[in-house]
Amino acid sequence: MEELLARLKRRLPDWKDEELLQDLLEDAKAFILAYTSRDEMPEALENVQVAIATILFNRMGMEGEIRHGEGSADRTVEAIPEDIRRQLNPYRRVRTVQ
Repeated sequence: MEELLARLKRRLPDWKDEELLQDLLEDAKAFILAYTSRDEMPEALENVQVAIATILFNRMGMEGEIRHGEGSADRTVEAIPEDIRRQLNPYRRVRTVQ
């Protein structure tokens, strides 16, 4: 976890709260496990965990927003950016319904 935290800090030079960053890494891990239907985090997805934690940090204050506009600038937020989805999809396990 320390290596992941160090990588996240490098991506977010204006971070102020280490506990918040640890929470974001845990949230990213929980998201990955839920999305892939796995119980353990594949080591190969650690880079995705850091990327998702970075996204979560940058979206703070935008919770619940899908679209945001200021003046002539308009921004749309994807639930899961396509590049992240492409990295996660090969690790998804199929759930069976009985």
